[in-house]
Amino acid sequence: MTDLLSGKRALVMGVANDRSIAWGIARALAAEGAELAFTYQGEAFGKRVEPLAASVGSDLLVDVDVTDDASLDAAFATLAERWGRIDILVHAIAFSNKDELTGRFVNTSRANFKQSLDISCYSLIEVARRALPLMGPGSTILTLTYGGSNRVTPFYNVMGVAKAALESTVRYLANDLGPDGIRVNAISPGPMKTLAGAAIGGARKTYRHTEANAPLRANATLEAIGGTAVWLASDWGACTTGEVVTVDGGYHVLGMPQPDNI
Repeated sequence: MTDLLSGKRALVMGVANDRSIAWGIARALAAEGAELAFTYQGEAFGKRVEPLAASVGSDLLVDVDVTDDASLDAAFATLAERWGRIDILVHAIAFSNKDELTGRFVNTSRANFKQSLDISCYSLIEVARRALPLMGPGSTILTLTYGGSNRVTPFYNVMGVAKAALESTVRYLANDLGPDGIRVNAISPGPMKTLAGAAIGGARKTYRHTEANAPLRANATLEAIGGTAVWLASDWGACTTGEVVTVDGGYHVLGMPQPDNI
């Protein structure tokens, strides 16, 4: 531990289990001295998150549904009462109907389009607005995206559109909150073996393909993503905002697969 984040308080939203990217980030923040709080949605996820939170010394868990204004208001009222401030906000929340992450994008339903954009993108705005009164100069907001936002990725479908909107939201929030001294950035890992990743059709093939073709011949690890989050949240990231930082073994720089895989 080097205590890069000693004295800072971090709210982590979106941990599903110990393989979640959000958990990799939470673990890294805690290792650098941050005090953590977690949100979860519903009793089932709460039971999964509670022992993880305890393992990093946290007993502040809040049940929140990002599609429900009253739930969000209550969650941030609790945080205001218990903490009074938030220095780091990690938004790792996304959802789309699994049935629409296979097949053709043209068949995306209106209902799932609205829901996907609401949960995966608009929730960042809702959360940032409520967190703002608790954040001061030097605070950081982080979210998670994926390369399917700007390059067509098999089966990613409407989630690609949602992530493109999310990345644009990062830029607009960065500009909006910059005068308050608050930084807003996104981390874009490659394919990960997570609960969310498993919902995407062909996930295993995508994971193997990127691992075989990325310049480093490796996919991202939770440790690498967590370390990137630490940098962005620490004083070393003081002049970085509005960015999408890619952590994917270099896969995003390729125009074609490696020669042996063509």
